[in-house]
Order: sequence, then C-alpha cells, then structure tokens
Amino acid sequence: MTTHLPDSLCYLNGEYGPLAETKVSVLDRGFIFGDGIYEVVPVYGTKLFRFDEHMARLGRSLAKLRIANPHGREEWLERCRKLVAAFAERGGESDQVVYIQVTRGVALRDHVMPAGVSPTVFMMVSAMKPASGEQRHHGVAVVSANDFRWERGDIKSTSLLGNVLARQLSADHGAIETVMFRNGWLTEASASNVWIVHEGALLGSPKSEHVLEGIRYELIKELCEESGIAYNLRPIAEAEVAAADEILLSSATKEVLPVTTFDGEGVGHGAMRGKPGPVYAKLYEAYQRAKRAQSI
Repeated sequence: MTTHLPDSLCYLNGEYGPLAETKVSVLDRGFIFGDGIYEVVPVYGTKLFRFDEHMARLGRSLAKLRIANPHGREEWLERCRKLVAAFAERGGESDQVVYIQVTRGVALRDHVMPAGVSPTVFMMVSAMKPASGEQRHHGVAVVSANDFRWERGDIKSTSLLGNVLARQLSADHGAIETVMFRNGWLTEASASNVWIVHEGALLGSPKSEHVLEGIRYELIKELCEESGIAYNLRPIAEAEVAAADEILLSSATKEVLPVTTFDGEGVGHGAMRGKPGPVYAKLYEAYQRAKRAQSI
C-alpha cells in the first residue's frame, strides 16, 4: 500500500523540492543509527514562535553529538520562512510547525563517528494540530509508566523508539500521554514536559540529563511571573503527582494543556476534581498573549 504524502515544499541539503519526491541515502546515519537531532518550531499566522530559543536548543543538541551546526541563524531563518510561505501560498494553514532534522551524514556503516562527513539537513512544514476545544474544556487523560528510555533525554535526538513505545502505552488506554518516572521521581512525558500545581504554585522537574529542556520551560516561567504564579523546579515524587491539585502538559503543539485524569482517577480535589484548574486557565490566557508578542 502506498502512503499519500502531502504536496508541500521541503528542503534537503541546499535544495527545495516536493516532499513526496525527496530522497535520502539508505547509508545516512540518521537512518542506520538514529544519529541525529531534530527541532520543531511552532508557527502562528506564518510567524515563527520563539525562533531564537529553538535555534539555541538545536545548537546545544548538535554540540552534544559533536555535529557542527551547518547553518547560522539567518540561514536557518531564511529557510524556515521560505517553507512557511510556500505552504501558506499552496492553501495550507497559516498556523504550522516547521520540522528540522540534522543527521551526521552519509557514511559506511560503522559505530565510530566518521570524520569529514557533511551533515544531512532536512526541513519540512505541516499544519499545526492544536488541542481541541473539548480537550481544553474537559481536560485530557494520561497514564503513568517507569521511564525506560536512555539516559540522555536532554538531547533532542531522532532516536525516539523509547518515546514511541511510551506514547503507545497511553494510546492503548485511550489517553493522550504517558507520564514517566525514574526511580519514583517525575521526569517527563513521551512528548511533553509535565507540571503539577501544589497550593497554587507551579512545580516542574529540574533540568537534568533525564529531561529535555522544553522551550516552554523558560516560557512557562515567564508566564508565571506575568500571572503572579509561584514557579519552582525541584524533584517531584510520583505520589505528589497523583495527589496534585492540577497537572499540566506543555509542548510545541499542546502549548499548555490540562490533565484531568491520571491513571483512571480524577485530578484535583473537591469540586475541582477532574476539571481544568485556575492555574491552567491563567497560563493558557497568558500563553495566547505570548504567541502574538514573541513570533517573528
């Protein structure tokens, strides 16, 4: 069976062309080893959201894999804007996501990092798939699992099999995410950062090699300051998550999203049990203002 690919423009190693016709060598180390990194930049009204923060994280991930950044800021920006404009001109939505992938490049299969290889750079755009109004009104369900992934979650690597398996756990239970714990402590979800609310304060896991520093880490901190919400990063025990007043997810496409069911039980207490809470409401409102102010 042939999978239909969208008719959109993409970028590969200096050339723009139709996504359906773009090809990568089977000897590319991204295909053979998952030896590469990726980045996802949200686009609102054809404007790139927190572009510089995404480029900074892309640079950090590349440096940790010893891959030279193939482009400077202005080159990345020019390529992103060209793809975004082409997608909109072809009748696509103005709210999009730009996917960027950089692998070590093409070489004969050998585990040792080869010298003198040019990185493979691939970029494409697609329509953003935001959370639905119903999900925002009623909240979403998540399940929990032990964090069985590798020890370098701080690298936004294309080696995502662990995340795929974790996400499938939630899909199997009709939930939207899998919240993971390592030795009883919260790390993150399969494709989101996780936050809890305790006595009105927003708490998140500290930055470490087990947690991807989501772009929303600094953004959520800014939004908390703007909204008068206390913010703290500290180790969070599994029992604290289960007993939280609110649980929130954040990511490029989820923005900030309320969790109202955790392992089949309602989140929160009293009349607010199983309902989106006040901290979520404040942060979501502030997030909408940030989208307009922080896009270029």
